[in-house]
Amino acid sequence: MGEIDDAIERADHEAFTKAPPKTLKGQIGYLLKVLGSAKAVASEIGVTADSVNRYRRGARKHPRADVAARIDDAVRQRWQPRVRKRRRRKAATTGGITVETRARFGYTAPVGTTDDGRFRRLTVHLPPSYAQRLFDASEGGASDQQMRGIIAEGFKEVYFQDGGGRAMGLSEVEINAIDYLDLDY
Repeated sequence: MGEIDDAIERADHEAFTKAPPKTLKGQIGYLLKVLGSAKAVASEIGVTADSVNRYRRGARKHPRADVAARIDDAVRQRWQPRVRKRRRRKAATTGGITVETRARFGYTAPVGTTDDGRFRRLTVHLPPSYAQRLFDASEGGASDQQMRGIIAEGFKEVYFQDGGGRAMGLSEVEINAIDYLDLDY
């Protein structure tokens, strides 16, 4: 997963109306309920079905750190899917998406203006069409570079050109280096 996929995941997790199970027993119980069998849970988290049953019974209470991380990830990926879908649908139709980042922006500009890339810290609210494009790209398995392009295009329209009010000669904006990127919708 790339930086932007991670930011989408973090934004999804912020939408939870109820916290996911924290205990190992609770997490395994939830995965068993969702996936249906110990064998399916075992293949998802990379252990044996016997280990899953030991976790469920409480006979084994402390999995290895990598297994515990896979269990937590599996639970979070499946937790409250309707809440996530509802928030994404709202962002893609009416709400839009807010991107906060510190990154190096470079752009192609007309002769006589500077096109030197520099680090900028920006918080920009992008229209719903960009949210929809970003979600579609993420679900379609687009590369991090392709998703950066969608965000850069939104920044060009909303921030640099101010919706058509300035910098009309600006032809392309690129996000070259990202210190951090956070999404909210």
